[in-house]
Amino acid sequence: MSATTSSSQSTFDACLQSLSANLSTDEQQTQMLRCISNTIDETKSGVDAFYLIYAASLVFFMQAGFAMVCAGSVRLKNLQNTMLKNLLDACGAALGFYTVGYAFAWGSSYPGMKVDNDELTFAGLSNFFLSDLDQKAFWLFQFSFAATSATIVAGALAERSQMLAYLLYSTALTAFVYPIVVHSIWTPNGFLSSFSANPLLGIGVIDYAGSLVVHVTGGQTALIAAHVLGARKGRFHEIDGRRIAKDFPGHSIALKMLGVFILWFGWYGFNAGSVYYITVKSNAVLAQNAVVNTTLSAAAGCISALLAKAWLSERQTGEATFSLTDALWGCLSGLVSVTGGCAIISSWASIVIGLISGLIYLWGSNLLVKMRVDDAVDAIPIHLCSGVWGALSVGLFAVPEYVQLIHPGVTAAGWFYKINDGRLLACQVIGILFVLGWVTVLMLPFFGLLHYLGWLRADSLDEIVGLDISYHGANVLTNYNQGNNNVADDNGSHDQYVAEHHQRRQQQREENQKRGSLRRRMLFLDLSSSKSDHHIPTQQQAGGENAIEMEEGADEVF
Repeated sequence: MSATTSSSQSTFDACLQSLSANLSTDEQQTQMLRCISNTIDETKSGVDAFYLIYAASLVFFMQAGFAMVCAGSVRLKNLQNTMLKNLLDACGAALGFYTVGYAFAWGSSYPGMKVDNDELTFAGLSNFFLSDLDQKAFWLFQFSFAATSATIVAGALAERSQMLAYLLYSTALTAFVYPIVVHSIWTPNGFLSSFSANPLLGIGVIDYAGSLVVHVTGGQTALIAAHVLGARKGRFHEIDGRRIAKDFPGHSIALKMLGVFILWFGWYGFNAGSVYYITVKSNAVLAQNAVVNTTLSAAAGCISALLAKAWLSERQTGEATFSLTDALWGCLSGLVSVTGGCAIISSWASIVIGLISGLIYLWGSNLLVKMRVDDAVDAIPIHLCSGVWGALSVGLFAVPEYVQLIHPGVTAAGWFYKINDGRLLACQVIGILFVLGWVTVLMLPFFGLLHYLGWLRADSLDEIVGLDISYHGANVLTNYNQGNNNVADDNGSHDQYVAEHHQRRQQQREENQKRGSLRRRMLFLDLSSSKSDHHIPTQQQAGGENAIEMEEGADEVF
């Protein structure tokens, strides 16, 4: 039993009032202790639930950060379209993860659950539509992770994809692709999980907050989608046999800055919230370690990318330039790379991880240009490349004492701490290969099918004039040529493309009106011909003549 206490009443007083006078002294003492214990358990449960809700709120607020990053990285003519697609990512993720995604990912399991057998499962098979689910705060936290994985893809496809494609891929990713990765690595029945009764190589894959599960999954999906979709018009071209990449600078560096700070803020919920149960003493230690390492790695990644890019520009042009965009993306790369081991590494290691992640981002960004893969926000080098590095860094820098706080009795450690034991590093490599393979096998045919059906890429003319005009009816008189945001290209002015676009849309509307009128007249003729011949003989004859005219008109329209 437990006692319900008011804000002005202590637990002791409430339990004292609940005692039965008919009991002996020993029985009353036993009942008193049981009451206090139950009340403490209920309080801990409430604190843990609130902690998860708070952390989930921070993680979901990262959606605003992603939206601001995308908004600042695209040209003004595609702003509304990009914002709506970020919104659709969250909405599609919510529906997909509610219906089947959570069931496939966790399905009757939960963090810290003890497993007595070594049975491994491919996916969860319960809690569909959240049926029989008690820990709904945990669902909210896991949904915010799934939405993050889906939103990573949005920036890579900006300015050239259709609306329907966004809703379809975000639902598919969060309903099946991402949940299987979660089940394999984070649940007690996953074949790669470090929480299983018989983990891989005696250790399993350790991905504390999702460098591998969340960011590599989203980054690999973005790479496949960007490759199938193709580059934006005018992004890559050749001059005298040399491949040239034309920069499409976003319209607002201030929005990029705001977005990165929002993401950094939300990342504290992302990493510290992954302890799940804050009332456990060891988890409080891990959470504190996580937020410190998150901060240091982000700072190191920012400085690394900024200085390295300045050095490269000085070597190439003779003058060092300090790129704010590269500094911002380096900061995000540091956040991504430290996520996998944020709670189980030392502070010095988080700085090393951040410094290397800044360099990895610059390398990945240049590699994409050489491969002629167009990524408007550099989501692929930030999340895929830095995510892979983050997963590997766990196998290098994991501190044995911190690992034992998560897995008591496990002697696993990073390779730098146990030179003669590379099992954890091997597990991390196997986990990376699994995630890359799984996502590729499913999402490559998926985006290929969308492309084949014509549902993936926007019309060329729509892309040139801007998706805001094409899809959202933006004001044509809006000045899209502000500042450095000149949207004209070598083939003609932007105004000419806008005029051509609206002329085409007007022709489409007129043709649709003709078709509608034709269908109504043909329906009227069908109804008239169903009447008996002796009632309206002259009208049927007239109808036959009209039908001939209608067929001729139909040939012209269709």
